[in-house]
Amino acid sequence: MRNTLSPSILALSTVLAALSTVPAQAAVSVTAPSVTALPAPTGDHRVGKTDLHLIDTSRPDPWVAGRNARELMVSIWYPARKAGGRIAPYVTPQESELIIRGVPQLKDLPADTLAKTTTHAGADVAALKRKGGWPLVVLSPGMSLPRATMTSLAEEFASRGYLVAGIEHTYESVATTFPGGRTVTFEAGKAGQTPETGAKAAQVRAADTEFVLDQLARSKRWNRLIDEKRIAMVGHSVGGQSAAQLLPLSTRIKAAVNLDGTYYPSTPAKPLDKPFMMIGNPRHQPKSGGKDGSWDAFWPHVTGDWKRWLTVNGAEHTSFTDYAVLQPQLGLPKAPIDGERSIKITRAYVTAFLDLHLKGQRQPLLDGPSPRFPEVKMW
Repeated sequence: MRNTLSPSILALSTVLAALSTVPAQAAVSVTAPSVTALPAPTGDHRVGKTDLHLIDTSRPDPWVAGRNARELMVSIWYPARKAGGRIAPYVTPQESELIIRGVPQLKDLPADTLAKTTTHAGADVAALKRKGGWPLVVLSPGMSLPRATMTSLAEEFASRGYLVAGIEHTYESVATTFPGGRTVTFEAGKAGQTPETGAKAAQVRAADTEFVLDQLARSKRWNRLIDEKRIAMVGHSVGGQSAAQLLPLSTRIKAAVNLDGTYYPSTPAKPLDKPFMMIGNPRHQPKSGGKDGSWDAFWPHVTGDWKRWLTVNGAEHTSFTDYAVLQPQLGLPKAPIDGERSIKITRAYVTAFLDLHLKGQRQPLLDGPSPRFPEVKMW
């Protein structure tokens, strides 16, 4: 199963196995290059990155009993003043080990393989200031997937003049490392994934997102770098459906994108009357024979003047994340569409959406089918 909440998303191994024509238990181990790499961003700005440890003392953790506060890790990508310094790591060594050891095919690879992945952001470099601040994009990853899996998008957005906040929804990721090295693992609905778990995750992520926005607004460092009147949210899988559920309820989020996320529930609390776009694999095309009917059920509740429904031929669930390029580099099964190509498509359409709705720049790419991207169908 690729994009619904089920036991198959409890670990990366089963997400990847969904892409394989060979049963996971029959697969042999693979070898991979010593260094994996993400595609470079294409915008005009250099990119910086820093990590924030935030604690919400107003609510207990919703997934683990006895924890009286909600702890979050948030990565901030931003236009940088200049190049130089240490390159920001992709994940921590602890996170890399838990991801790698969760994939039977990778059992012979060094545990820190993913920690060495080449990224393109300087760690904690000085931010480039802009009068009025940069538009803000909030990123929410798929269930069990670290926030790092949206790095290719985050670096692209930052290079094109956005400040980006990627939220790690604690206990909803296979591994989350806090300052000092303490690492926690996946707990959300561990006893069983159900539509109820999906609905709860959307509520939890809404609260996480509003808390992060509050903290950024109160921060002397980040408040001056953000244009609070121009905020969008982009999510993958559960993160995408959560963005859709939050959009009509939030007074701050002006637009949202769902990347291949199934809806739980399929009817939002309020109609979506703000700019909204959903991009998915062919299982999500209209009237897809019951393969995933949640998009058909959700679409009538998208009532705004601007909305788009796109599907990408050859795409799989992870084609909209970094795993599109990392899987082949690790010797793992890949989607029918080339990973570099699927990342290029996702970057192009989501950046066009952000430029249109947060910067007011006309985007012909979103007006109809494009010869540049014949894989994309617009409904």
